[in-house]
Amino acid sequence: MIQPKPSDTRGYADHGWLRAKHSFSFADYYDPAEMGWGVLRVINEDRVAPGTGFGRHGHRDMEIVTYILSGALEHQDSLGNGGIIRRGEVQRMTAGKGILHSEFNPSANEEVHLLQIWIEPAVLGSAASYEQQLLSVDSMRGNWRLVASPDGADGSATIGQDARLLATLLPSGEKLAYTLAAGRLAYVHVVHGSLALNGVALAGGDGAKIANESELCFSANDEAEILLFDLPPSRQ
Repeated sequence: MIQPKPSDTRGYADHGWLRAKHSFSFADYYDPAEMGWGVLRVINEDRVAPGTGFGRHGHRDMEIVTYILSGALEHQDSLGNGGIIRRGEVQRMTAGKGILHSEFNPSANEEVHLLQIWIEPAVLGSAASYEQQLLSVDSMRGNWRLVASPDGADGSATIGQDARLLATLLPSGEKLAYTLAAGRLAYVHVVHGSLALNGVALAGGDGAKIANESELCFSANDEAEILLFDLPPSRQ
């Protein structure tokens, strides 16, 4: 089963300083059919205006991955971590038993465009922590690059869940396969470009829920940046 979610069916919010699209229910966007997929709870596509950002706020019991598309985002948290993340890097924050943080666009003239991803942890109440890893765009070209995983393999960010996030930048006309283990769920988010997934057409901003599939074949019509979530079995 491959169930597409067209980009124009996502939730949308325009706060002036922030324009956000929500693949799953979030804040004022609520759809009981879109509460996540397995342990994947949030994919927000955010555009934050120069010199603005999210003030200090709290999270708990969530694995939060930030994937930068363009621009830069500055992070500060109650553990004393701080830094700026740009395209070519990935950030992971384990909210655990509780963490306060802020996210700010430090540029005076360039918006920051990012995806923020929330994955439910396997264990509640763990220690909060933070990590920033390199994510070279070249390492994604034409193959799967592991972005986040439970064991930090291949330089990926470490998350407290049996889930894997992979990314590729697939050139026009090329194909790329992925094998799902029996019983696993998957979710695909297309950052940009257009492609066919097992014959199902997808374009920039589209998503797709996947279940009861073993072999996935991605065929790019034009250059496509794709995120693939390999997720543990879960009741739906």
